[in-house]
Amino acid sequence: MHIISFSTEYGEPPRMGILLHANGHDTGYRLDCEKLFSKDDRPSDPLAWFDMDRPWFQKSRETHDTLVRDEKALADARDKGLLVRSQDAYWHAPVPRPGKVLCIGLNYRDHAAESNMQIPEKPVVFSKFSSCVIAPGEPVVIPSTSQQVDYEAELAVVIGRRAKHVNADRAYEYVLGYTAFNDVSARDFQFSDGQWQRGKSCDTFAPMGQTIITTDAITDPHKLSIKLTLNGKVMQDSNTDQLIFGVPALIEFISQSITLEPGDVIATGTPSGVGFARKPPVFLQPGDQMEVLIEGMGGLGNPVVSETG
Repeated sequence: MHIISFSTEYGEPPRMGILLHANGHDTGYRLDCEKLFSKDDRPSDPLAWFDMDRPWFQKSRETHDTLVRDEKALADARDKGLLVRSQDAYWHAPVPRPGKVLCIGLNYRDHAAESNMQIPEKPVVFSKFSSCVIAPGEPVVIPSTSQQVDYEAELAVVIGRRAKHVNADRAYEYVLGYTAFNDVSARDFQFSDGQWQRGKSCDTFAPMGQTIITTDAITDPHKLSIKLTLNGKVMQDSNTDQLIFGVPALIEFISQSITLEPGDVIATGTPSGVGFARKPPVFLQPGDQMEVLIEGMGGLGNPVVSETG
């Protein structure tokens, strides 16, 4: 199942939708999950839609499953106004404003090697402010005070159930699905500040999407090709089998001290090929076009612009 957040009118808040693929083909419609409930029955918290234990997600999933296998039900849903044509839906980031964006540093063996860093003994956790999340196609803005903005292709995990003190062998029960992520980073801020928050959290520094692909469609997130292209040139080319700490280990480690909640996002780290480690270094410039490509997920593309125009 492919989950999106979308809107149909300029300025309206994003809402959850689900792509409708029948017999391997896109029907051209998206299920408008909000339309399944009266206004009084919709949750006030947008993140509640991502909670696998709540009725909003459960009914949305059940409706999706019916529509993709029953042509008559699909036609009836269209006539009742439950569907939106693909061309009428503007896609936001699949989780437009996560409760938390947790990131993992030095979590690929090849990236640790290129950074001349030792393999960490435990996950290196940091965060990005959720206000820097942007949608596919929206521009990454280079701050006027930074000259060393870099890219990082990452597989992100979207949490679908409240998780505290979760053992690794049960971790997948708490995962809603996966999406592509670009941990854009101002390296001059990151390396001069003594900590990473500012350099990782500049406005627009967290492109995410296009969709959340649920765990039934990706049964093993540790066997996926992951790439990033810059102006059509492949800069990162690896596989998630290079992860030092896999998804279950990360959820176990984080949930020991931090409660994970539905709609939280864990960006699992980036492979080798980042710009600052190249010789000579490569940093993003206005006019550049980046694209994160993860196997089975399509592309997450974003242009680069200058803050000063």
